[in-house]
Order: sequence, then C-alpha cells, then structure tokens
Amino acid sequence: MGTFGGALEARGISAAGGRLVAEAIGEIETEDKVLVIKRIHVKLRLKAAPEQRETIERVHGMFADRCPVYRSLRGSIEMSTEVVLEPAGSNP
Repeated sequence: MGTFGGALEARGISAAGGRLVAEAIGEIETEDKVLVIKRIHVKLRLKAAPEQRETIERVHGMFADRCPVYRSLRGSIEMSTEVVLEPAGSNP
C-alpha cells in the first residue's frame, strides 16, 4: 500500500488521510500437513476524482515491480491486486 500510495502522491493524487485503504485476503492450503499461504489478493480502495482514473490505473499497472513486499513474495506466493475507485467525498 505504501508503494502504491507514494506513486499516487508523486503524481498529485492524494492517498493520505484515509483516502487509500487496503484489504488483503490470503488463501491457505495444506501441504504435508502444514498450512501454507498460496495466494494473496489485495483490494486497494481509493477515494479520488473520476477524472484521475487513467493515472490511477497506470500507477496500479506498474507499482508492484517497485514494491518490496511484492518483490520478496512473488516467487513463492501468487499475488494479485485490484483498485476500487470511490467518489472523493464518500465515507467508508
């Protein structure tokens, strides 16, 4: 979330003050009687103006390669993300 938020801020899109919230869901399977995290999906909810959608989607398409967590885990855990754009004035 920090890498995505920082990339947005660098492009003039505020991610501060609760405007960006992430929800991560992990899927666990058993291997040799040991629980192993196999997949992680992160939903990034961002309050922003609709006219910022193109920039937000462009940032979303490239931020993972700059994210330390993604880069550390990508070889062993399947990871995916999505961005949900919410109106800037909405409450969670």
